[in-house]
Amino acid sequence: MPTRTLKTLCLASVVAACAGAAAAQSPSAPDLSARIPSVIPKVEEEVARGMRLFDIPGVAVGIISGDKLVYGKGFGVRSKGGKEPVDTKTVFQIGSATKAFLAATLAISVDKGAFQWDSRVVDLEPTFQLKDPWTTREFRVFDLIAQRSSLPPYVNDVLTALGYDEPQIVRSLRYAEPISSFRSAFSYTNVTHLLAGRMVARQRGVADWNALVAKDILGPLGMKDTSWTAETISAAPNHAMGNRWTPKGSVEIPFDSSFPYLLGPAGNLNSNVEDASRWLRLQLGNGTFEGNRIVSPENLAATRVARVGVTDTMSYAQGWALTQTPHGRVIWHNGGTSGFGTHMGFLPDYGVGVVVLSSLENQGFADALAMTLYDTLIGNPPTDHVKIAFDRAQANAASTDKRFTRPANAAASPDLAGLAGTYGSDMFGDTLVERKDDGLLLTLKDTGAKLTLQPFDGSIFLVHLVGEGKFAPVAAMGGDAPLGFMDFQADANGKLATMTWLYDDTQSYPFKRK
Repeated sequence: MPTRTLKTLCLASVVAACAGAAAAQSPSAPDLSARIPSVIPKVEEEVARGMRLFDIPGVAVGIISGDKLVYGKGFGVRSKGGKEPVDTKTVFQIGSATKAFLAATLAISVDKGAFQWDSRVVDLEPTFQLKDPWTTREFRVFDLIAQRSSLPPYVNDVLTALGYDEPQIVRSLRYAEPISSFRSAFSYTNVTHLLAGRMVARQRGVADWNALVAKDILGPLGMKDTSWTAETISAAPNHAMGNRWTPKGSVEIPFDSSFPYLLGPAGNLNSNVEDASRWLRLQLGNGTFEGNRIVSPENLAATRVARVGVTDTMSYAQGWALTQTPHGRVIWHNGGTSGFGTHMGFLPDYGVGVVVLSSLENQGFADALAMTLYDTLIGNPPTDHVKIAFDRAQANAASTDKRFTRPANAAASPDLAGLAGTYGSDMFGDTLVERKDDGLLLTLKDTGAKLTLQPFDGSIFLVHLVGEGKFAPVAAMGGDAPLGFMDFQADANGKLATMTWLYDDTQSYPFKRK
C-alpha cells in the first residue's frame, strides 16, 4: 500500500479542524437548538459543492442537540455509478474516529480498577519495548494514545500492507528510531493504539479489544450497526463502497481485510450516522446515556485533557483533538481509511455534536464541512474551508508526483545481477532479491509480499507493491503509488553490504546482505 494511502488513517487534515478541553454544556452558553435549522441550507449547499469538487459518491451528515439527533440526512449514492441512495443507516468505515472509543474503554477500565492512568505500560504488558530503555520504563497508560511517544509519524504502519500479523506489528516498535525526546512533540501513530487495545483487553480478561468495546460501549449505547471487520461492512445490506481520490476523479476500491482492520482500535470501526449520534450523545452527556452511567465524568474528562501541542490553537488529548476557535472550543477527531473520510466532534460549551461520513479517502472534506457548520453556528468569521481543503489536496498530489518522477539526468543503475541475493532485517525477516526484467523483485519470506524495485537514480530504486493474491486489494487502494525508495550501499571496501528502504521522510529500514 502506498505511503500516501497508509497515512490517511488518521488526522490527515489537522489544519482545517476544531476542538477543546473536557466540559459539559456551560450554563451561560447560549442554546443553539433554535439556530440549527437556519444553518441547514448552508450545510447542504457545502455538501453539494464538496461532493462535486472532490467527486465523492456518498455523504451522510448528522447534528446532535438536546440529547437528540435533530438533523440526519444522506446525500448521493452508496457506490460509484450505483443508484441506491445513502441515508442515515448507511455504514461507512470511520477510521481514526475509532481512537476515541479506545480512550473511553481505557477510562472505563480505570473506573473498574483494572489499572490507573499513570500505571507503567511495561508492568501491564511485559513484552512492551521501545528502542530507548528509559522511555520503555517511563511509558504510562496515558502516553499510549497521546501522540507524543517520540516515535516517527505513522511508525511501521506499512507492516499492515505487507501481511504481518498483530504480534509482529506491535513487536516492531522496538526497532523504531525515536525522532524527538519523549513527550516533547506531536507525532501521530497507530501501532501504539494496537498495543493499548491488547493491553486493556488482557487486563479486563476479554479476548480482544473488539469484544471489550462491544461490551463497554456498543452494547450499552445500542450501536447495533457498528462493527470492526471488512467482512461485516461488506455484508451489511446498507453500506457505502470506498473510493480513492485522484485529481482526475475518484476511483472505487474493494474492501481489504488488512487495512485498517489490522490496526484494531487505531481505526477499525464501521458505523453510520444513527449509531455515531449515540456515541456523541454519550460524550455530550458527560458519560451518561439515556439515564445510565457508562463512564465516570472524571475519567471521561481525562481523555480530553491536552497532552501535547500541535499548533498555537490546537492540542491532542487521548483519542481527541482539541481546538480553540474565536467563539468556542471543539473536541473532535477525524478518520481516514483508503476509501473513507470521517469527522466526529462536538461543541462542549453548547451541547452540539456533528458527524460527517463520506465515501472518499480523507482529503479534508469531512473536517471542512464540520468546521463550516461549527463556525456558522457559533458566529466565527466565515472561512471557505471546503475550498481550502480542495486546494491542499491538489497541491499534495502535485508534490507527490514531482517526488516520484525520475530525474531527466538520472544516473545508470549498478549491475542488477550483482544486487541480487538474500538480505536480512530484524523487523521484516529475510528477503530475497532477484533480477526481473529491467529491475528487481524483492520477496518477503515471512509473508510472501512482493515488491518491485525499478531503477530511479543510480543506486536508488522506486518501490511498488505487487498486487497479487491477498495483496491485490491493498495495491488497488493505492492505485500503484510508490512505497518510497530502496537504496543499495557498499561498505568501506566497495563491497555491496546493505540496502535501505527509504519509506518516507522519517522512516527508513535497513537490510543487511547475507
